[in-house]
Amino acid sequence: MNKTDRMLAIVLELQQRKVVRAEDLASIFETSVRTIYRDIQALSEAGVPVMGAPGQGYSLMAGY
Repeated sequence: MNKTDRMLAIVLELQQRKVVRAEDLASIFETSVRTIYRDIQALSEAGVPVMGAPGQGYSLMAGY
């Protein structure tokens, strides 16, 4: 899976679930946690309203 496909899949995963931990995303996409951190940062820089809560995980702003 390339980076673009993975980032779209991350957005879809965040839309389906309220909060998702980076470790869980890494397991789903068979990649490292660090790669997930980079993808989340890239999504944020692209304007996707991803919110992160330390110790809880990532979520999307309501209505996105």
